[in-house]
Amino acid sequence: MTNMFVADVGGTNIRLAFVKNGQIDTIKKYLCTDFETIYDAIVEFGNEVGQSRFSAGCIAIACPVNKDQVTMTNHSWSFSKSALKEQLGLDDLFVINDFSAVAYSLPTLSSEQLIQVGSGEADKRGNIVVFGPGTGLGVEHLTLTNEGWQTLDGEGGHVDFAPNDDKDIIIWRYLKEKLGRVSGEEVMSGRGIVNIYTALALHENAEVAYDDPADITRRALDNSDSLCVESVSQFCRIMGSFAGNLALNLCTTGGVFIGGGIASRLGNFFVHSDFRKCFEAKGNFSSYVSPIPTYLINEPDHGLLGALAYLLQQTKRD
Repeated sequence: MTNMFVADVGGTNIRLAFVKNGQIDTIKKYLCTDFETIYDAIVEFGNEVGQSRFSAGCIAIACPVNKDQVTMTNHSWSFSKSALKEQLGLDDLFVINDFSAVAYSLPTLSSEQLIQVGSGEADKRGNIVVFGPGTGLGVEHLTLTNEGWQTLDGEGGHVDFAPNDDKDIIIWRYLKEKLGRVSGEEVMSGRGIVNIYTALALHENAEVAYDDPADITRRALDNSDSLCVESVSQFCRIMGSFAGNLALNLCTTGGVFIGGGIASRLGNFFVHSDFRKCFEAKGNFSSYVSPIPTYLINEPDHGLLGALAYLLQQTKRD
């Protein structure tokens, strides 16, 4: 099958790529808000790469995809899979969760596309989990079956936030009063960084000077604002505790992988944070998680690579 495309759709951006000879080719990135529908974005992409029609496509998207009607969690797009397939004139259309795509990419990544954080060694046949803060918080597990790697779908980003230290409790109380319920996504996402910063600022009777996560992270990285440093450091600790919980959930001896744009932008700040310390801080079960490696994904196209891996797997079966 030829003339295929893949898409990686988050709450802010849609990235599309043409598939040529089984490889990613001609990547284009757009703001979701620039298009009324996902159909319009795909048509624009086709026009830009000189393709009036595709034969098949795979869309990795940040929301539940178990029904025909797909409605994004952090954006206004909503579409019917069957109707979109017909509109685009496709022979096949596959729609998977964005973190399912990230998970499918993991077996294809080389050591050069990963940064290990802390110790541990991966069991090549062990269960894997990937999570990543971005506009929202995606989570996906991957297990090896007789038919190859299989994702275990869910909405792990929306589990309850579990405080682990005094600062976590300050953050939880602030968000509990504001929202009624505090999910993991409210502290591990772009708005999560703002929530953490705001909660700590109010607790310390300090000015809430910033409401953009990019401003907070930038001042943390250049060490120009102590409250921003404190906030992003706490963000990394919360991620570590959450990652350890994910490892406990499914014995992820194949590794815990961190994707999403935020963690990768933190770079060395993240690597040298208390992330790994908090990951291993599981009391009597510290020895259970300490051999499990944790990795920062250092490949910007991992979502597209995973969508491609899934697309090729499905079309080869056909």
